[in-house]
Amino acid sequence: MTRAEKARQYFIEGYTCSQAVVMAFIDLINLSEEQALKVSLPLGGGLGRLRLTCGALTGASLVVGMIFGKNEISEENKMDVYEKVREISKRFVEKEKTLNCKELLELASLEVETGGTPEKRTEEYYKKRPCAKIVYSAAEILENYLKEEQII
Repeated sequence: MTRAEKARQYFIEGYTCSQAVVMAFIDLINLSEEQALKVSLPLGGGLGRLRLTCGALTGASLVVGMIFGKNEISEENKMDVYEKVREISKRFVEKEKTLNCKELLELASLEVETGGTPEKRTEEYYKKRPCAKIVYSAAEILENYLKEEQII
């Protein structure tokens, strides 16, 4: 099973979009599953369901930070990590047309609600929402990038 398939499966099991992507790469980051789930939880729904930057993409960005970030204050490291996140974001936009959660949902002809209670995840939910596909896409982009960087 690829990491992208794992991410999609985590999402279908009920994890948020950001959690699903992070969990697909858990073996590469220095966090326990509990820590990873907690730190990535607020990013779901485009940052706390505000429908801003896609949670799957922000989850991928967390993984980039955990892999390439250093435990020191370094302008060079900061710029390196930022460049990697920009590259992954560029690839995401090339594939999905936007990195904005609201716009991704609107591209699927869905009415977008900000805040409030998330819709119950049912078979019908997964049929109409693009999120599982987008989670797969973000994880696939990250997986391919990490292969290019010879991390995996």
